[in-house]
Amino acid sequence: MKYLMGADIGTSALKMVVYNERLEEVRTVQREYSLHAFGERVEFPAEAYWTLFSEAYEEATEGLQLTALAIDTQCETMILTDESGRPLRDAIVWLDNRAVKQADEIRARFGEQRVYEVSGQADITATWPACKLLWVRQEEPEIFAKIHRIYLLEDWLLYKLTGEFVTEMTLQSSTIYFDIQKEVWWQEMLDYVGIRPEQLPRILKSGTPVGTYRGTTVVTGAIDQLTASIGAGVTEKGIISEMTGTALVICLPSETVPPYRAGNKVPCHKNYDGKFMLLPWSTTAGMALRWFRDSFCPGSSFRELDELAEKIEPGCAGLTFLPYLCGIVIPQYKPDARGAFLGFTMEHGRAHAVRAILESVAYMLKQDLEVLNADCEEIRAMGGGALSPLWCQIKADVSGKRIVTLKNSETSCLGSAILAGTAIGLFPSVAAAAKAAVETARVYEPSGRDYTESYRRFCEWEEKVL
Repeated sequence: MKYLMGADIGTSALKMVVYNERLEEVRTVQREYSLHAFGERVEFPAEAYWTLFSEAYEEATEGLQLTALAIDTQCETMILTDESGRPLRDAIVWLDNRAVKQADEIRARFGEQRVYEVSGQADITATWPACKLLWVRQEEPEIFAKIHRIYLLEDWLLYKLTGEFVTEMTLQSSTIYFDIQKEVWWQEMLDYVGIRPEQLPRILKSGTPVGTYRGTTVVTGAIDQLTASIGAGVTEKGIISEMTGTALVICLPSETVPPYRAGNKVPCHKNYDGKFMLLPWSTTAGMALRWFRDSFCPGSSFRELDELAEKIEPGCAGLTFLPYLCGIVIPQYKPDARGAFLGFTMEHGRAHAVRAILESVAYMLKQDLEVLNADCEEIRAMGGGALSPLWCQIKADVSGKRIVTLKNSETSCLGSAILAGTAIGLFPSVAAAAKAAVETARVYEPSGRDYTESYRRFCEWEEKVL
Protein backbone atom coordinates (compact mmCIF):
# COMPACT_ATOMS: atom_id res chain seq x y z
CA MET A 1 0.00 0.00 0.00
CA LYS A 2 1.26 3.45 -0.93
CA TYR A 3 0.57 6.38 1.38
CA LEU A 4 0.29 10.05 0.46
CA MET A 5 0.26 13.13 2.67
CA GLY A 6 -1.38 16.47 2.09
CA ALA A 7 -0.19 19.12 4.56
CA ASP A 8 -2.11 22.40 4.89
CA ILE A 9 -0.32 25.20 6.76
CA GLY A 10 -2.94 27.82 7.54
CA THR A 11 -2.75 31.14 9.30
CA SER A 12 -3.23 29.71 12.79
CA ALA A 13 -3.39 25.93 12.34
CA LEU A 14 -1.49 23.13 10.66
CA LYS A 15 -3.31 20.06 9.33
CA MET A 16 -1.84 16.85 7.93
CA VAL A 17 -3.92 14.09 6.40
CA VAL A 18 -2.45 10.75 5.34
CA TYR A 19 -4.31 8.96 2.54
CA ASN A 20 -3.91 5.51 1.05
CA GLU A 21 -3.50 5.05 -2.70
CA ARG A 22 -7.31 5.10 -3.09
CA LEU A 23 -7.29 8.56 -1.46
CA GLU A 24 -9.11 7.28 1.60
CA GLU A 25 -8.22 9.05 4.85
CA VAL A 26 -5.94 7.00 7.09
CA ARG A 27 -4.83 9.50 9.73
CA THR A 28 -5.31 13.19 10.53
CA VAL A 29 -3.16 15.39 12.76
CA GLN A 30 -3.74 19.03 13.64
CA ARG A 31 -1.71 21.66 15.51
CA GLU A 32 -2.92 25.14 16.41
CA TYR A 33 -0.68 28.09 17.13
CA SER A 34 -0.98 31.78 17.94
CA LEU A 35 0.65 34.54 15.94
CA HIS A 36 2.52 37.44 17.52
CA ALA A 37 0.48 40.56 16.76
CA PHE A 38 1.35 44.08 17.86
CA GLY A 39 -0.37 46.98 16.14
CA GLU A 40 -0.16 46.58 12.38
CA ARG A 41 2.57 43.95 12.70
CA VAL A 42 1.97 40.19 12.68
CA GLU A 43 4.94 37.82 13.01
CA PHE A 44 5.85 34.24 13.92
CA PRO A 45 9.25 32.61 14.58
CA ALA A 46 10.45 31.04 11.33
CA GLU A 47 11.98 28.00 13.01
CA ALA A 48 8.74 27.40 14.91
CA TYR A 49 6.99 26.62 11.62
CA TRP A 50 9.46 23.79 11.06
CA THR A 51 9.17 22.58 14.67
CA LEU A 52 5.40 22.39 14.39
CA PHE A 53 5.64 20.66 11.00
CA SER A 54 8.20 18.08 12.07
CA GLU A 55 6.40 17.22 15.33
CA ALA A 56 3.09 16.78 13.50
CA TYR A 57 4.86 14.72 10.83
CA GLU A 58 6.20 12.31 13.43
CA GLU A 59 2.71 11.74 14.79
CA ALA A 60 1.06 11.46 11.36
CA THR A 61 3.56 8.92 10.03
CA GLU A 62 4.05 6.72 13.08
CA GLY A 63 4.17 3.15 11.80
CA LEU A 64 3.74 4.25 8.18
CA GLN A 65 6.15 4.87 5.31
CA LEU A 66 4.91 7.68 3.10
CA THR A 67 5.43 7.46 -0.64
CA ALA A 68 4.96 11.17 -1.42
CA LEU A 69 3.81 14.41 0.16
CA ALA A 70 2.94 17.95 -0.92
CA ILE A 71 2.36 21.10 1.11
CA ASP A 72 -0.08 23.96 0.63
CA THR A 73 0.26 27.21 2.53
CA GLN A 74 -1.01 30.74 2.89
CA CYS A 75 0.48 32.99 0.23
CA GLU A 76 2.62 35.85 1.45
CA THR A 77 4.24 34.87 4.76
CA MET A 78 7.94 35.72 4.25
CA ILE A 79 11.16 34.42 5.83
CA LEU A 80 14.57 36.07 5.34
CA THR A 81 17.81 34.19 6.02
CA ASP A 82 21.51 35.02 6.10
CA GLU A 83 24.36 33.26 4.31
CA SER A 84 24.45 30.49 6.90
CA GLY A 85 20.73 29.77 6.47
CA ARG A 86 19.64 31.28 9.78
CA PRO A 87 16.50 33.45 9.87
CA LEU A 88 17.44 37.11 10.25
CA ARG A 89 14.18 37.98 12.00
CA ASP A 90 10.77 36.47 12.72
CA ALA A 91 8.65 35.63 9.69
CA ILE A 92 6.47 38.50 8.51
CA VAL A 93 3.01 36.92 8.26
CA TRP A 94 0.70 37.66 5.34
CA LEU A 95 -1.75 39.48 7.65
CA ASP A 96 0.94 42.04 8.52
CA ASN A 97 -0.01 45.54 7.39
CA ARG A 98 3.12 47.55 8.21
CA ALA A 99 4.06 48.36 4.60
CA VAL A 100 1.21 50.72 3.65
CA LYS A 101 3.61 53.57 2.79
CA GLN A 102 5.75 51.27 0.67
CA ALA A 103 2.65 50.00 -1.19
CA ASP A 104 1.79 53.62 -2.00
CA GLU A 105 5.33 54.19 -3.27
CA ILE A 106 5.15 51.16 -5.58
CA ARG A 107 1.72 52.27 -6.83
CA ALA A 108 3.09 55.71 -7.63
CA ARG A 109 6.11 54.25 -9.44
CA PHE A 110 4.45 51.51 -11.51
CA GLY A 111 0.69 52.16 -11.51
CA GLU A 112 -2.02 49.58 -10.91
CA GLN A 113 -2.45 48.65 -14.58
CA ARG A 114 1.21 47.77 -15.09
CA VAL A 115 1.36 45.74 -11.89
CA TYR A 116 -1.79 43.82 -12.87
CA GLU A 117 -0.65 43.10 -16.41
CA VAL A 118 2.64 41.65 -15.16
CA SER A 119 1.75 40.07 -11.81
CA GLY A 120 -2.02 39.53 -11.99
CA GLN A 121 -2.63 41.51 -8.79
CA ALA A 122 -5.29 44.15 -9.36
CA ASP A 123 -4.38 46.24 -6.33
CA ILE A 124 -1.17 47.11 -4.52
CA THR A 125 -1.45 46.54 -0.80
CA ALA A 126 0.80 46.15 2.22
CA THR A 127 0.20 42.39 2.09
CA TRP A 128 2.45 41.77 -0.92
CA PRO A 129 6.05 40.65 -0.28
CA ALA A 130 7.49 43.34 -2.57
CA CYS A 131 6.04 46.00 -0.27
CA LYS A 132 7.30 44.22 2.85
CA LEU A 133 10.79 43.84 1.41
CA LEU A 134 10.85 47.54 0.63
CA TRP A 135 9.81 48.19 4.24
CA VAL A 136 12.71 46.04 5.51
CA ARG A 137 15.10 47.90 3.20
CA GLN A 138 13.92 51.29 4.54
CA GLU A 139 13.26 50.46 8.20
CA GLU A 140 15.71 47.61 8.95
CA PRO A 141 18.66 48.32 6.62
CA GLU A 142 21.07 46.28 8.76
CA ILE A 143 18.89 43.18 8.22
CA PHE A 144 18.26 43.95 4.55
CA ALA A 145 21.99 44.10 3.91
CA LYS A 146 22.42 40.54 5.27
CA ILE A 147 19.63 38.90 3.23
CA HIS A 148 21.01 35.90 1.38
CA ARG A 149 17.74 34.11 0.60
CA ILE A 150 14.07 35.11 0.52
CA TYR A 151 11.57 32.34 1.26
CA LEU A 152 7.81 32.19 1.35
CA LEU A 153 6.39 29.67 3.79
CA GLU A 154 6.04 26.71 1.41
CA ASP A 155 9.58 27.38 0.11
CA TRP A 156 10.92 27.33 3.67
CA LEU A 157 9.35 23.97 4.48
CA LEU A 158 10.49 22.46 1.17
CA TYR A 159 14.03 23.62 1.98
CA LYS A 160 13.92 22.18 5.49
CA LEU A 161 12.67 18.86 4.07
CA THR A 162 14.99 18.52 1.07
CA GLY A 163 17.73 21.18 1.22
CA GLU A 164 16.51 22.52 -2.14
CA PHE A 165 15.89 26.26 -2.62
CA VAL A 166 12.79 26.09 -4.82
CA THR A 167 9.33 27.59 -5.15
CA GLU A 168 6.23 27.16 -7.29
CA MET A 169 4.29 29.62 -9.39
CA THR A 170 0.94 29.80 -7.59
CA LEU A 171 2.73 30.86 -4.40
CA GLN A 172 4.71 33.63 -6.07
CA SER A 173 1.71 35.10 -7.91
CA SER A 174 0.97 37.66 -5.21
CA THR A 175 4.53 38.81 -4.54
CA ILE A 176 4.11 41.37 -7.39
CA TYR A 177 7.70 40.65 -8.44
CA PHE A 178 6.78 37.47 -10.37
CA ASP A 179 5.66 37.74 -14.02
CA ILE A 180 2.75 35.29 -14.30
CA GLN A 181 2.66 35.58 -18.09
CA LYS A 182 6.36 34.90 -18.78
CA GLU A 183 6.84 32.75 -15.64
CA VAL A 184 10.01 34.61 -14.62
CA TRP A 185 10.99 37.16 -11.98
CA TRP A 186 10.00 40.73 -12.89
CA GLN A 187 13.43 42.34 -12.99
CA GLU A 188 12.18 45.92 -12.97
CA MET A 189 10.30 45.36 -9.70
CA LEU A 190 13.28 43.52 -8.20
CA ASP A 191 15.51 46.48 -9.05
CA TYR A 192 13.08 48.92 -7.45
CA VAL A 193 12.80 46.89 -4.25
CA GLY A 194 16.56 46.27 -4.22
CA ILE A 195 16.80 42.48 -4.45
CA ARG A 196 18.61 40.17 -6.88
CA PRO A 197 17.25 37.08 -8.68
CA GLU A 198 19.83 34.86 -6.96
CA GLN A 199 18.24 35.71 -3.61
CA LEU A 200 15.02 34.07 -4.81
CA PRO A 201 14.22 30.36 -5.26
CA ARG A 202 14.29 28.35 -8.45
CA ILE A 203 10.81 28.47 -10.03
CA LEU A 204 8.97 25.17 -10.57
CA LYS A 205 5.43 24.18 -11.46
CA SER A 206 3.00 22.74 -8.92
CA GLY A 207 3.24 18.98 -8.67
CA THR A 208 6.99 18.77 -9.37
CA PRO A 209 9.18 16.33 -7.38
CA VAL A 210 11.82 18.30 -5.46
CA GLY A 211 13.75 15.73 -3.41
CA THR A 212 13.22 13.22 -0.63
CA TYR A 213 12.74 13.26 3.13
CA ARG A 214 13.24 9.97 4.96
CA GLY A 215 12.53 8.07 1.76
CA THR A 216 9.42 10.09 0.91
CA THR A 217 9.23 12.03 -2.36
CA VAL A 218 8.58 15.71 -1.63
CA VAL A 219 6.52 17.50 -4.28
CA THR A 220 5.72 21.18 -4.83
CA GLY A 221 2.16 22.03 -3.85
CA ALA A 222 0.08 25.16 -4.43
CA ILE A 223 -1.55 27.87 -2.36
CA ASP A 224 -4.28 26.69 -0.03
CA GLN A 225 -7.23 28.03 -2.01
CA LEU A 226 -6.06 26.29 -5.17
CA THR A 227 -5.44 22.93 -3.51
CA ALA A 228 -8.87 23.28 -1.92
CA SER A 229 -10.36 23.76 -5.38
CA ILE A 230 -8.63 20.55 -6.53
CA GLY A 231 -9.99 18.75 -3.47
CA ALA A 232 -13.45 20.07 -4.36
CA GLY A 233 -13.22 18.79 -7.93
CA VAL A 234 -12.90 22.17 -9.63
CA THR A 235 -10.90 20.69 -12.49
CA GLU A 236 -13.38 20.82 -15.36
CA LYS A 237 -15.32 23.55 -17.14
CA GLY A 238 -18.59 24.69 -15.64
CA ILE A 239 -17.64 24.10 -11.98
CA ILE A 240 -16.27 26.71 -9.57
CA SER A 241 -15.81 26.73 -5.81
CA GLU A 242 -16.78 29.07 -3.02
CA MET A 243 -15.48 28.87 0.51
CA THR A 244 -17.43 30.54 3.28
CA GLY A 245 -15.14 30.46 6.27
CA THR A 246 -13.86 33.53 8.03
CA ALA A 247 -13.88 35.16 4.59
CA LEU A 248 -15.67 34.40 1.33
CA VAL A 249 -13.36 33.14 -1.44
CA ILE A 250 -14.26 32.08 -4.98
CA CYS A 251 -12.03 30.07 -7.34
CA LEU A 252 -12.76 30.40 -11.06
CA PRO A 253 -10.34 28.72 -13.52
CA SER A 254 -9.36 30.85 -16.51
CA GLU A 255 -7.46 30.15 -19.72
CA THR A 256 -5.97 33.65 -19.77
CA VAL A 257 -5.32 36.73 -17.65
CA PRO A 258 -8.41 38.92 -18.22
CA PRO A 259 -7.71 42.39 -19.65
CA TYR A 260 -7.18 45.18 -17.12
CA ARG A 261 -10.28 47.15 -16.16
CA ALA A 262 -10.01 50.28 -14.02
CA GLY A 263 -11.72 49.73 -10.69
CA ASN A 264 -11.68 45.95 -11.01
CA LYS A 265 -9.93 44.39 -8.00
CA VAL A 266 -10.16 40.69 -8.89
CA PRO A 267 -6.71 39.06 -8.56
CA CYS A 268 -5.42 36.46 -10.99
CA HIS A 269 -2.99 33.71 -9.93
CA LYS A 270 -1.19 31.01 -11.79
CA ASN A 271 -3.13 27.78 -11.41
CA TYR A 272 -1.62 24.39 -10.59
CA ASP A 273 -1.84 23.42 -14.29
CA GLY A 274 0.07 26.45 -15.57
CA LYS A 275 -3.11 28.26 -16.59
CA PHE A 276 -4.80 30.82 -14.34
CA MET A 277 -7.27 31.13 -11.47
CA LEU A 278 -9.37 34.19 -10.61
CA LEU A 279 -9.63 34.57 -6.83
CA PRO A 280 -12.10 37.23 -5.65
CA TRP A 281 -12.53 37.34 -1.88
CA SER A 282 -14.36 39.27 0.79
CA THR A 283 -12.84 39.85 4.21
CA THR A 284 -15.86 38.94 6.34
CA ALA A 285 -18.40 36.17 5.74
CA GLY A 286 -18.57 33.48 8.40
CA MET A 287 -16.75 35.94 10.65
CA ALA A 288 -19.82 38.22 10.57
CA LEU A 289 -22.11 35.42 11.74
CA ARG A 290 -19.67 34.43 14.49
CA TRP A 291 -19.42 38.08 15.62
CA PHE A 292 -23.20 38.36 15.86
CA ARG A 293 -23.51 35.05 17.72
CA ASP A 294 -20.78 35.88 20.23
CA SER A 295 -21.99 39.46 20.76
CA PHE A 296 -25.78 39.06 20.78
CA CYS A 297 -26.56 35.34 21.14
CA PRO A 298 -23.96 34.06 23.62
CA GLY A 299 -24.16 30.33 24.18
CA SER A 300 -26.07 29.67 20.96
CA SER A 301 -24.86 27.18 18.37
CA PHE A 302 -24.79 27.94 14.67
CA ARG A 303 -27.54 25.34 14.21
CA GLU A 304 -29.72 27.27 16.66
CA LEU A 305 -29.10 30.43 14.66
CA ASP A 306 -30.20 28.58 11.53
CA GLU A 307 -33.40 27.54 13.30
CA LEU A 308 -34.11 31.18 14.11
CA ALA A 309 -33.45 32.33 10.54
CA GLU A 310 -35.56 29.55 8.99
CA LYS A 311 -38.68 31.15 10.50
CA ILE A 312 -38.11 34.37 8.55
CA GLU A 313 -39.24 34.93 4.97
CA PRO A 314 -36.68 35.89 2.28
CA GLY A 315 -35.86 39.59 2.35
CA CYS A 316 -36.10 39.79 6.16
CA ALA A 317 -39.11 42.13 6.02
CA GLY A 318 -36.92 44.90 4.63
CA LEU A 319 -33.91 44.49 6.94
CA THR A 320 -30.52 44.62 5.17
CA PHE A 321 -27.07 43.83 6.54
CA LEU A 322 -23.83 45.14 5.05
CA PRO A 323 -21.19 42.60 6.20
CA TYR A 324 -18.13 44.82 5.89
CA LEU A 325 -16.80 44.59 9.44
CA CYS A 326 -13.21 44.76 8.12
CA GLY A 327 -13.69 46.88 5.01
CA ILE A 328 -14.13 45.87 1.37
CA VAL A 329 -11.35 44.47 -0.81
CA ILE A 330 -13.12 43.11 -3.91
CA PRO A 331 -14.77 44.07 -6.25
CA GLN A 332 -13.97 47.56 -4.96
CA TYR A 333 -11.24 48.50 -2.51
CA LYS A 334 -12.67 50.42 0.44
CA PRO A 335 -10.66 49.47 3.54
CA ASP A 336 -12.49 52.03 5.67
CA ALA A 337 -15.97 50.60 4.91
CA ARG A 338 -17.86 49.35 7.94
CA GLY A 339 -20.75 46.98 8.59
CA ALA A 340 -24.32 48.08 9.22
CA PHE A 341 -27.88 46.89 9.74
CA LEU A 342 -30.26 49.09 7.77
CA GLY A 343 -34.04 49.32 7.73
CA PHE A 344 -34.85 48.27 11.29
CA THR A 345 -38.49 48.59 12.38
CA MET A 346 -40.40 47.43 15.45
CA GLU A 347 -41.14 44.24 13.55
CA HIS A 348 -37.54 43.07 13.52
CA GLY A 349 -35.78 40.87 16.04
CA ARG A 350 -32.74 38.63 16.34
CA ALA A 351 -34.07 36.09 13.85
CA HIS A 352 -34.36 38.77 11.16
CA ALA A 353 -30.80 39.90 11.89
CA VAL A 354 -29.41 36.38 11.58
CA ARG A 355 -31.15 35.79 8.26
CA ALA A 356 -30.00 39.20 7.02
CA ILE A 357 -26.40 38.13 7.67
CA LEU A 358 -26.86 34.86 5.76
CA GLU A 359 -28.48 36.67 2.86
CA SER A 360 -25.77 39.34 2.75
CA VAL A 361 -23.05 36.75 2.11
CA ALA A 362 -25.18 35.26 -0.67
CA TYR A 363 -25.47 38.76 -2.18
CA MET A 364 -21.68 39.17 -2.07
CA LEU A 365 -21.38 35.83 -3.86
CA LYS A 366 -23.82 37.02 -6.53
CA GLN A 367 -21.93 40.30 -6.95
CA ASP A 368 -18.64 38.44 -7.42
CA LEU A 369 -20.20 36.10 -9.98
CA GLU A 370 -21.49 39.13 -11.90
CA VAL A 371 -18.08 40.82 -11.83
CA LEU A 372 -16.45 37.59 -13.01
CA ASN A 373 -19.17 37.04 -15.64
CA ALA A 374 -18.79 33.43 -14.54
CA ASP A 375 -20.07 30.81 -16.97
CA CYS A 376 -20.77 28.00 -14.51
CA GLU A 377 -23.52 25.56 -13.78
CA GLU A 378 -22.38 24.36 -10.39
CA ILE A 379 -20.71 25.84 -7.32
CA ARG A 380 -18.87 23.54 -4.92
CA ALA A 381 -19.37 24.90 -1.38
CA MET A 382 -16.65 24.56 1.25
CA GLY A 383 -15.88 25.93 4.69
CA GLY A 384 -18.13 26.22 7.72
CA GLY A 385 -20.89 27.82 5.67
CA ALA A 386 -21.33 24.56 3.75
CA LEU A 387 -22.55 22.92 6.98
CA SER A 388 -25.69 25.08 6.99
CA PRO A 389 -28.46 23.72 4.71
CA LEU A 390 -30.32 27.02 5.01
CA TRP A 391 -27.30 29.08 3.96
CA CYS A 392 -26.59 26.78 1.00
CA GLN A 393 -30.22 27.03 -0.17
CA ILE A 394 -30.17 30.83 0.13
CA LYS A 395 -26.99 30.92 -1.99
CA ALA A 396 -28.58 28.67 -4.61
CA ASP A 397 -31.70 30.85 -4.77
CA VAL A 398 -29.83 34.16 -4.87
CA SER A 399 -27.18 33.07 -7.39
CA GLY A 400 -29.45 30.91 -9.53
CA LYS A 401 -26.75 28.22 -9.48
CA ARG A 402 -26.68 24.67 -8.18
CA ILE A 403 -24.80 24.53 -4.85
CA VAL A 404 -23.07 21.24 -4.02
CA THR A 405 -21.51 20.31 -0.68
CA LEU A 406 -18.80 17.68 -0.21
CA LYS A 407 -18.30 14.69 2.06
CA ASN A 408 -14.62 15.50 2.59
CA SER A 409 -14.13 18.65 4.63
CA GLU A 410 -10.30 18.75 4.34
CA THR A 411 -10.27 19.71 0.68
CA SER A 412 -6.89 21.49 0.83
CA CYS A 413 -5.13 18.42 2.20
CA LEU A 414 -6.85 16.21 -0.37
CA GLY A 415 -5.80 18.54 -3.19
CA SER A 416 -2.19 18.49 -2.02
CA ALA A 417 -2.22 14.69 -1.77
CA ILE A 418 -3.57 14.51 -5.33
CA LEU A 419 -0.70 16.71 -6.55
CA ALA A 420 1.77 14.44 -4.75
CA GLY A 421 0.26 11.24 -6.13
CA THR A 422 0.07 12.56 -9.67
CA ALA A 423 3.72 13.68 -9.52
CA ILE A 424 4.91 10.13 -8.80
CA GLY A 425 2.67 8.56 -11.45
CA LEU A 426 0.11 7.07 -9.08
CA PHE A 427 -2.71 8.91 -10.88
CA PRO A 428 -2.95 9.66 -14.62
CA SER A 429 -3.79 13.33 -13.98
CA VAL A 430 -4.92 15.73 -11.28
CA ALA A 431 -8.36 15.96 -12.88
CA ALA A 432 -8.77 12.18 -13.06
CA ALA A 433 -7.75 11.72 -9.43
CA ALA A 434 -10.07 14.50 -8.26
CA LYS A 435 -12.97 13.09 -10.24
CA ALA A 436 -12.47 9.68 -8.65
CA ALA A 437 -11.89 10.93 -5.10
CA VAL A 438 -14.31 13.82 -4.62
CA GLU A 439 -17.68 12.75 -3.24
CA THR A 440 -20.62 15.12 -3.10
CA ALA A 441 -22.79 15.21 0.00
CA ARG A 442 -25.86 17.23 -0.90
CA VAL A 443 -27.19 19.20 -3.86
CA TYR A 444 -29.16 22.44 -3.53
CA GLU A 445 -31.04 23.51 -6.65
CA PRO A 446 -32.54 27.01 -7.00
CA SER A 447 -36.05 26.77 -5.57
CA GLY A 448 -37.52 29.76 -7.37
CA ARG A 449 -37.82 31.91 -4.24
CA ASP A 450 -37.44 35.47 -5.40
CA TYR A 451 -34.66 37.63 -3.90
CA THR A 452 -34.66 40.23 -6.68
CA GLU A 453 -36.02 43.08 -4.59
CA SER A 454 -33.89 42.38 -1.50
CA TYR A 455 -30.73 42.05 -3.65
CA ARG A 456 -31.54 45.38 -5.32
CA ARG A 457 -32.00 46.92 -1.88
CA PHE A 458 -28.66 45.49 -0.71
CA CYS A 459 -26.84 47.04 -3.71
CA GLU A 460 -28.59 50.40 -3.25
CA TRP A 461 -27.73 50.58 0.44
CA GLU A 462 -24.14 49.69 -0.42
CA GLU A 463 -23.94 52.59 -2.85
CA LYS A 464 -25.56 55.07 -0.47
CA VAL A 465 -23.75 54.14 2.73
CA LEU A 466 -20.30 53.12 1.49
